[in-house]
Amino acid sequence: MPQYLYTAMDAAGKEQKGKINAANEEAAKSELKGKKLYVTSIRAVIDTKKSGGSKKKGGFNVNLGPMVINRKDLTVVTRQLAILLGAGLPLIRSLRTLEKQSQNPAVQGVLGKTCEIVEGGATFAEALSQSPKSFDKLYLNMIRAGEASGAMEVILDRLANFMESAARIAGKVKSAMIYPCVILFIALAALVGLMIFIVPNFSKIFDDLLEGEPLPGITQFLINTSNTMMNQWYYYIIGIVSIVVIYKIMVKIPAGKYAVDYCKYNMPLFGPIIAKTAISRFSRTLGTLMSSGVPVLSALSIVKDTSGNETVSTAVQKVYDAVKEGEGIASPLGKTKIFPEMVISMVEVGEETGKLPEMLDKIADTYEEEVNNAVSALTSLIEPLMIVGLAGMVGTIVIALFLPLTKIIEKMSG
Repeated sequence: MPQYLYTAMDAAGKEQKGKINAANEEAAKSELKGKKLYVTSIRAVIDTKKSGGSKKKGGFNVNLGPMVINRKDLTVVTRQLAILLGAGLPLIRSLRTLEKQSQNPAVQGVLGKTCEIVEGGATFAEALSQSPKSFDKLYLNMIRAGEASGAMEVILDRLANFMESAARIAGKVKSAMIYPCVILFIALAALVGLMIFIVPNFSKIFDDLLEGEPLPGITQFLINTSNTMMNQWYYYIIGIVSIVVIYKIMVKIPAGKYAVDYCKYNMPLFGPIIAKTAISRFSRTLGTLMSSGVPVLSALSIVKDTSGNETVSTAVQKVYDAVKEGEGIASPLGKTKIFPEMVISMVEVGEETGKLPEMLDKIADTYEEEVNNAVSALTSLIEPLMIVGLAGMVGTIVIALFLPLTKIIEKMSG
């Protein structure tokens, strides 16, 4: 008999996790309901052999191995599958069609094995859950909602729209980051070149012509820094490696990851873009899940896990706890202090009118547009700031090098 992993809430509102044996998923849910447990998530447990990664379980084979479909290909597959199902093709035939037409080995492998599992008697969601690196928690819960409602093509279409929107906004943010990073790299390369090749030559000139006379403070600091970069360069390497290692360790610790994401959320220039992106992602994900029929608590749990920002994830957890106690979403959302008043007001109106999913989609559309405008404004602002910064840096070096020349000219004139 198949075994299922479940997450549920008891009558006291506490989360319960465990395993249960049942003929199918519906039977498992019914049995848990009889125990007065409200199921928030459930999935089949299918074992695999350690040697070959394949084992018979419940009439189907599992051997997905390391194959992973990237987000871009998954978006295309989801859109095409929605079209095929909407045209009236059965699920298995649609999967086989996409498997044959794809030129990507990962897509072919995952779809082929998924199809085999479905042919063996599993549900589509159970089959997809055997490839967790390709299909995340949000994707699987949306598919479960589609199977329960019988409107799989509609759910897949919403999924495709969601992923296309997420990719579009992520692309905007990345494009805003690339330009300043390139300029910063060029500036640092120019700085290192000046310190290694130009400053030492001036230092020799000063030693020869000034014969031990004290240099201006800024000039001496520049020469000392240049000597350190040339003779003790390993200190800089150790420093850079230490910063990277500390960052890697911090993002693996909950408190450290929260601190890093909080700093990103509130940093100048880029902070507003990151904040607007996080709000848009939160609204789009929650709205998509709720409009697809996923219960609000399950939807909030998924949003928390897929937010991509620990600051938002912590806030959503507080909202989840409040909703579990019987509150609405708007009030605890306002108490988190990271969502603007406009968002709180729109969510409150959505709850009052019973159109919260539609209101969340409108919030996401609004903030996506704001991200586009913010990226355009940032790109226009960064260029002059970078030019002024680079000019100031090079100008400071030039001034530091030419200050001692006045002493040299006076000495030669005397």
